[in-house]
Amino acid sequence: MILIIMGSESDKEVMLQAESQLKEFGLTADIVVASAHRDPGKVAEIAAAAESKYDVIIAGAGKAAHLPGVI
Repeated sequence: MILIIMGSESDKEVMLQAESQLKEFGLTADIVVASAHRDPGKVAEIAAAAESKYDVIIAGAGKAAHLPGVI
């Protein structure tokens, strides 16, 4: 399974391009919006579950790119 995680709704336009590319290869992804600095608890839960749930994680954030490092 693949996870696409972004820091805010404003990142969707860019991050959904990854989903589009995956679809071209016949792959699907879970898509989550979670801010590392606004909701660190949610991000921690996602990160803790990720190893057993996902094979690939695509993480991105806008100007404050804390999310990929936290994940």
